[in-house]
Amino acid sequence: MTSPKRDLLIDTALRLFGRHGFHAVGVDRVIEEAGVARMTLYNHFKSKDELILAVLRRRDERFRNWFMRRVERAAPDPRGRPLAVFDALDEWVRGDDFTGCMFVAAAAEYGGDDPIHRAAGEHKDLMLAYLRDLCAKAGAKNPAGLADGLNLLAEGAVAMAHVAGHRDAARTAKAAAEVLLRDAGLQG
Repeated sequence: MTSPKRDLLIDTALRLFGRHGFHAVGVDRVIEEAGVARMTLYNHFKSKDELILAVLRRRDERFRNWFMRRVERAAPDPRGRPLAVFDALDEWVRGDDFTGCMFVAAAAEYGGDDPIHRAAGEHKDLMLAYLRDLCAKAGAKNPAGLADGLNLLAEGAVAMAHVAGHRDAARTAKAAAEVLLRDAGLQG
């Protein structure tokens, strides 16, 4: 069972970490912006790292649910969903609140053995599994291989949108995805 104060701390930290990074935001800033006492934070989280893990779980859940709904809305037919991934990406990277991928940022700020780095990798694994499922349901002969290629295009589009400000990156990636899908026999 969650508490409103715990949720407030997670949501506040999610916003701050997403905007400024994990190392740049201290617990004092989270406490101040959430308007809670320091003891409230430590009643819910043993450490900043534990708060970060809760933030990553929340971001993963929200993002994947949002993303899957957008893909299904863009393509009610399963054959169109692998390409619709890029429509959802386009909507995300063009949004006013786009600050790049929180999971890439977490992996960059924390080493490979760190639980935070592993949590970031778990999100990426879940997104790839979703793509593989989409490709399988679309009828791809090699859903894993196709999903790997689409995933690389998607990840590259997010990186280009964030780092270089290319707001059309998802649309460019979609054009490349059409070639992969055509080669896989899924596009006309």
